[in-house]
Amino acid sequence: MISRFIIYGLLGWCIEILWTGFGSLLKGDVKLTGRTYIWMFFIYGLAVFLEPIHERIMSFNIFLRGGLYTVLIFTIEYCTGWVLKRVLGVCPWDYSKCSFSVNGLIRLDYAPAWFIAGLVFEKIHIGIERISSVINI
Repeated sequence: MISRFIIYGLLGWCIEILWTGFGSLLKGDVKLTGRTYIWMFFIYGLAVFLEPIHERIMSFNIFLRGGLYTVLIFTIEYCTGWVLKRVLGVCPWDYSKCSFSVNGLIRLDYAPAWFIAGLVFEKIHIGIERISSVINI
């Protein structure tokens, strides 16, 4: 479980750096500056807890699965942001100035991205399962 937590944490970091890097291009930054936070490693690592959910819902319709992942990811993002804000006094991401923000902790307009991310997670989980059967992670 720890090795999978690390895999999801590292993958999340990489994806976030790509997301923010390409997002910076839309703002005119041709350097493609990507960024993330150390805290995000631990938050992305929590994807390991989505594995048993994936195993239970894999027979469901793709839209139902994607919708469920969207709700779960929003919930995780909101809760971890809320905890960080309480403990540290600040949340690493601040969506308070964005449209469709809920308490500055989540952006509802990210729903399509989280829908797709959840379905991509399924493919990653399946890949990790195949690899782990060979090398025992």
